[in-house]
Amino acid sequence: MTYSETRYLPPWYFLLPGVAVGTGVLLPLIYLVVRAFEAEVGELLQIVFRARTVHLLGNTLLLVIGVVGTGILLAAPLAWVTTRTDLRGKRFFTLLGVLPLAIPGYVMAYALLGLSGPSGTFASLFGPSFPNLRGFWGALIALSFYTFPYLFLNLRTALLGLDPAIEETAHSLGSTSRAVFFHAIVPQLKPALYAGGLLVGLHVLGDFGVVSLMRYETFSHALYTQYTAAFDRTYAAWLALMLLALTGSLLYLEARLLRGSKFHRMGSGSSHQAVPIALGAWRIPAYVYLGTLTLASVVAPMVTIGFWTLKEVHSIYMQDFLQALSGSFLVSTPAALLTAVLAVPLAYLGVRYSSLICRTLERGAYIGYATPPLAFALALIFFFRGIPAVYQTLWILIYAYTVHFLAEAIGPVRSALYQASPHLEEAARSLGYRPFKAFFKSTFPLLRSGVIVSIAFVFLAAMKELPLTFLLSPAGYETLAVNVWSYTTEAMFPEGARYALAIVLCSSLFVGLLLMKDARASYDYTEAPI
Repeated sequence: MTYSETRYLPPWYFLLPGVAVGTGVLLPLIYLVVRAFEAEVGELLQIVFRARTVHLLGNTLLLVIGVVGTGILLAAPLAWVTTRTDLRGKRFFTLLGVLPLAIPGYVMAYALLGLSGPSGTFASLFGPSFPNLRGFWGALIALSFYTFPYLFLNLRTALLGLDPAIEETAHSLGSTSRAVFFHAIVPQLKPALYAGGLLVGLHVLGDFGVVSLMRYETFSHALYTQYTAAFDRTYAAWLALMLLALTGSLLYLEARLLRGSKFHRMGSGSSHQAVPIALGAWRIPAYVYLGTLTLASVVAPMVTIGFWTLKEVHSIYMQDFLQALSGSFLVSTPAALLTAVLAVPLAYLGVRYSSLICRTLERGAYIGYATPPLAFALALIFFFRGIPAVYQTLWILIYAYTVHFLAEAIGPVRSALYQASPHLEEAARSLGYRPFKAFFKSTFPLLRSGVIVSIAFVFLAAMKELPLTFLLSPAGYETLAVNVWSYTTEAMFPEGARYALAIVLCSSLFVGLLLMKDARASYDYTEAPI
């Protein structure tokens, strides 16, 4: 039987993992809905429409809009000068634009809190104290500096792939440079802006570490408070559902904005690259902007972490550090391996089979990624509370990591699959191999690099994950992320510095992988034969 005849009939060993993942994502969420509607109608109305809910909604939306807007203001000029101008050192400033991803939001919050105040890093190094950054502005700054690289990478990719013929045609029709930018270039950047804004918005909605450290009340912060203090199950379930509703609204808004839009070229288009724009008198302001951004988003946090790391700490905290480091490895390693194993069949279903059920199973993995971690953690708590063998064990934490980060693992495997011809399996079958063995003999060797990248992505993401770890880990279990948060809430900056530094070093590996992929993609783009 040929590949074209079987593309609608996936074998059970590829279909079963997809069904298991879909069930693992949806069942806890369904149980969360059931738990939320346990109360009577009058009580539900009182919960949903109470004044506190409106306050939380306003705070959450204000933070999302503020972080996305600030991210655009930070990322757009950086993307422009590093792709379209004659700026010197473009690769260096591109690296600096991605480096903030190595400093997770809660570590950025730790750095800001350690920098400010009368005993902070700024006061110790320069004398006058820097005002304490708390509340909305503290959360806005920490999340903006951490998330703006997502917008930068999307905008940079869009600008590199922009057809210069569009600008040349607009200029030939008499348009000014300003008109060309706003009417020819900016509309082509909409998909990148929407995609980057969606990623930033999802990070803000799902954030727990920054808003809790900065004492800024959002749905995530209220959900954590409800769980640890009052634990009204019905109210906590509704807070989780409201957070899910906001996430779904963001996904719908992005799809709605892009519906019916067309940005591709008609015909083969231009094969030459755009001529770099001379900065002229704007060269010095450009370097001042780049230097200021680097100082605020990379240098200041790293100096703060280094300053507190050099402080003398009791030896007992060093023992805790080693315990937390081993705890992070203990759950991140099996989660990364399991996620990569599941990513292979799901990516295979999405690439090799065109049936609706296969596409649905593959896209279902993204539900776990889009679900805010605190909401998903609460759903798992509700669902597994009556199962002592699983509840508050490492198994539930590994399960949560696997489901949440599966979407990150599918991407590299899918990219490798697109480059592996399906005819290789047909040839293997013609030699007498059964379908399963034909896949491992012909196709799987070509996926190894993608699988390795997937393992690395999930491992590094799990190492710095905070909300899932904090709510689902066994009592007394320590990880790097939890200890950074715990010590920072108590203003014990020297004790938390080593954990923050270890997370930054691990996250730097993740940034390195991103840059390697970007460099390879850029090489393929510039060196491809015309």
